[in-house]
Amino acid sequence: MKHLLSISDLDRSDALQILDTARELAKISDAPIKKLPTLRGRTVVNLFFEDSTRTRISFEAAAKRLSADVINFAAKGSSLSKGESLKDTALTLQAMGADAVVIRHSASGAPAQLAKSSWMTGSVINAGDGTHEHPTQALLDAFTLRRHLKRDEGDLTGLTIAIVGDILHSRVARSNVLLLQKLNAKVILVAPPTLLPIGVESWACEISYDLDTVLTRVDALLMLRVQRERMQELFFPSEREYSRQFGLTSERLKKIKSSAIVMHPGPMNRGLEISAESADSPQSVIVEQVSNGVHVRMAVDRKSTRLNSSHIPLSRMPSSA
Repeated sequence: MKHLLSISDLDRSDALQILDTARELAKISDAPIKKLPTLRGRTVVNLFFEDSTRTRISFEAAAKRLSADVINFAAKGSSLSKGESLKDTALTLQAMGADAVVIRHSASGAPAQLAKSSWMTGSVINAGDGTHEHPTQALLDAFTLRRHLKRDEGDLTGLTIAIVGDILHSRVARSNVLLLQKLNAKVILVAPPTLLPIGVESWACEISYDLDTVLTRVDALLMLRVQRERMQELFFPSEREYSRQFGLTSERLKKIKSSAIVMHPGPMNRGLEISAESADSPQSVIVEQVSNGVHVRMAVDRKSTRLNSSHIPLSRMPSSA
């Protein structure tokens, strides 16, 4: 695997291999020295055209734990603010010897354009492009689901996952639907009609407009942020009305299974799509998702064809004992 642009780039065995590798790589978090020499001598560039906290820092931590040299590149404060094109930026990175680029961009398809061009020869990993996809977020969500509900083994057969909220603008939702389908989980999309994309009926999932009717059926709730920065018009009457109908309140939290977990890709709008009580409840694994993101992104870096030529076997990793 040279590039990771979409969940469609992975088959079921690829996805499970990444999850299994992430499970083994997670062990170094408990080791005295949290480093492996896997990517020693390689250079990874984090190229972020949109603001990010969790994803950018997670990718940086993942590459550094694999001993790569990391360059963080943000649109603000660079020549991009002067009008430099994506092509010229890519040519600059190529001239500097970048082995891989982790890119987040507001335009859907920007990572694919970078990967399929002759501008650079390194690996391209999609860290979120417009409203298209966010493959590593879906992988870390699947890793979290498997760890809590499947004893960290196999696929997600038998699980029902509800994805709730702004499906229309969510690249996380698109990637999760694709991946959860590959891993044999059942997906329910819950949203007002105005926040569902055109053609969603053809997706491999159930659609509901009533959150209360699905609460008792699900093994996990994945709450999505209302992406007001992408909204050019009114999609619901008011924030109060949205929260009343589609927010995870403390009252709704009491209705889900005791074994069910609550997830959110972040950042959260507390009091809108999720209450503070729900976000901080014992059933919430939102903070753990951040930790799992580092493990999964280490596994993705390791699997990249361009980067893994110098990898060491997992059997030689330091023991956590």
